[in-house]
Amino acid sequence: MRVLLGLMRLHEGTSVLDLGGDPRTWDHAFLPPLHIKILNLPEVVEKTAVFQHSVEYIDGDGCNVEGLAANSMDFVFSNSVIEHVGGAERRAQFAREVRRIGKSYWVQTPSIWFPIEAHSGMPLWWCYPQGMRNWILRRWREKLPAWTEMIEGTTVVKRAELEKLFPDAKIKVERVFGIPKSYIAFKTGPLQAF
Repeated sequence: MRVLLGLMRLHEGTSVLDLGGDPRTWDHAFLPPLHIKILNLPEVVEKTAVFQHSVEYIDGDGCNVEGLAANSMDFVFSNSVIEHVGGAERRAQFAREVRRIGKSYWVQTPSIWFPIEAHSGMPLWWCYPQGMRNWILRRWREKLPAWTEMIEGTTVVKRAELEKLFPDAKIKVERVFGIPKSYIAFKTGPLQAF
């Protein structure tokens, strides 16, 4: 979050749309007070938290955001969401909405190359043969059906796809011990007065 703050020039009063987010993401004392709209699926986010920010909750679909005009938000943020929205066309719709609404944006997705898969917690999950992954998922489904559904709905978004979806962005690679952990497509907006 400190890296984001430095790169994106967030300042007091910045309007933020958090697609698929949670207010706890923004619970950092070093952040200036922001005007945050959190868009998520109905009944996904607990809406009782109180923070230093002005927070509004919107139920909706990040691939088809209704009620927000083009360039209506200073900053659109999305952390590990694009890999959950569906197939290639849904990911393209999500990217179009991010680029349409935000003057600037930050879209993060986990890297396929990181040894521990971010959602399942399994080492080298995407390297397993499909049959082995299916067998593991069947076993998980018995005890953790909702979690298993989330894992099954996760699609790897590789760096090349992210570059194609966000052609006006820079790509930042978050690394741990030199290994790509995640990719971030970000675009800075016009410099605003502080």
